[in-house]
Amino acid sequence: MADDTSLDFIRPGHPLYDGELELRFRVLREPLGFARSDVKFPFENASLHLVAHAGGTVTGCVLFHPEDAHGGRLFQMAVASSLQGKGLGARLVRALEEELRQRGFRHVHLHARANVVPFYERLGYAVYGEPYVEVGVPHRNMQRDL
Repeated sequence: MADDTSLDFIRPGHPLYDGELELRFRVLREPLGFARSDVKFPFENASLHLVAHAGGTVTGCVLFHPEDAHGGRLFQMAVASSLQGKGLGARLVRALEEELRQRGFRHVHLHARANVVPFYERLGYAVYGEPYVEVGVPHRNMQRDL
């Protein structure tokens, strides 16, 4: 991973937000045959958006939607395909978790695609519940105490 990669929390409307949406579309939605319009969630404005960027290009992102005063859901984790497996995703999750701790959150849960369960397990997340299919892909629920 390049040393010139910065991590910043942004909001919808920020100059990097369109790049975040494009990355989420290319990595998470386009391979499943979804339209570009399917990338936004109704709760974008109420969520934390952490993006990795270098030279004005968004190379990774992870979002968090608070569900109560103590926890919420990590979602829309994406890293540019050329950078996957190089530690950027772990860096994003750890930075998000640190911010959440500072804000008083105590736990995080997520819907992990089955193929990335080992990634989240390495970061301390545990599988719970039964497997299920979401957006046409096998998923597992995972959680972690902060």
